[in-house]
Parts: sequence; C-alpha cells; structure tokens
Amino acid sequence: MLTLLVSSVPALAQNQGAPAAAPLRAAGTVQVAFTPWDDAEALIVKTIAEARHQVLVQAYSFTSRAIAAALIAARQRGVDVRVLADREQLFNSDNSRIPELVAAHIPVWLEVRYLSAHNKLMILDAGWPEQAVIGGSYNWTQAAQHRNAENVMVFRRHAELTRAYLANWERHRRDALPYAEARSGG
Repeated sequence: MLTLLVSSVPALAQNQGAPAAAPLRAAGTVQVAFTPWDDAEALIVKTIAEARHQVLVQAYSFTSRAIAAALIAARQRGVDVRVLADREQLFNSDNSRIPELVAAHIPVWLEVRYLSAHNKLMILDAGWPEQAVIGGSYNWTQAAQHRNAENVMVFRRHAELTRAYLANWERHRRDALPYAEARSGG
C-alpha cells in the first residue's frame, strides 16, 4: 500500500500542472520538537535569537507573545525581519501579534490570493553558513505550544533546502499586499 501511495504522488502533482520537485540530498542537521511535551516555542525563539542577517516568516495564525518578542528583538539588533501572514486569520483573531510587528517597523505583507495561506515557516540567514529553515504543523500561537499536538522541525546548514523555501517565500511575497493596503481592503 505504501508503495502505491508513494508512486502516485508524482502523478498527482503532474495532474495539477507542475512536475513533482526533485528530491534534495540530505545535508546539515535536523532538530525536532513535539508539543505539548517539548518546548517548541523555546526552540523557535532560540533559533530566531541565533539569526544574524535575516528572518523571513510565513504565518497562518500568529498569537505567540514570545515569538513576536523574539522577532522584534532580532529587528532591534539589526536583523532584516519580514513577515507574510494570512489576511483572513489576522482579521479573525483578536490576539494576533501582527500589529505589534508592524508597530516595530517590521515589514508585513498579507496573503490574499488563497483561501488559506496555511504556511508556517521561517527562513533564517539564507545564503549564510548557519542558515536554517523552521517548519512543521506548528502555528506561531500559544495554543500550538500548550493545547495542541504539533511538530516543529529546524533544518540547519542545508543550502539547497533553504534556497527552495526562499524562492517559495519570494513567490508568495510577490502575490501579497503590503499590510496597510490589505488592511484597508485594497
């Protein structure tokens, strides 16, 4: 059964108009955390604190005070921080930290093209030796740490993987609207 499922994935991708991506060779390290048992939020905050050049974020839901504070602290120490967020989630949440990021002069774009811009990832220091990608099911929320069963993966020093996520982030940013424009309905 597993063989059938795996062999059908490229066909599904091709039916949607794009071939399946080529496999990437293993490189670097991978660190994982599983909530509610592991402190995934602390792992994310620590990884942001290690960034020296850039942090690019894609967020579906963003209510974590600790992660917002880490991004603001990164910005204050001169790291280029930029955020893509799902527009509908932002306006359907009273606890979103996105306005705090905007107030801290972090550029934010809102994704309006998709029913759900459901990505949950960060790209840190792309092109630098200590580059990292954070991904998984974990939203940048307090519920993800304290009430949900979630996973986080931190891939470090994998240039090819980082480039792939960076290209995807940039593609989404081109389709997104600046926060002020999207907020006003533009």
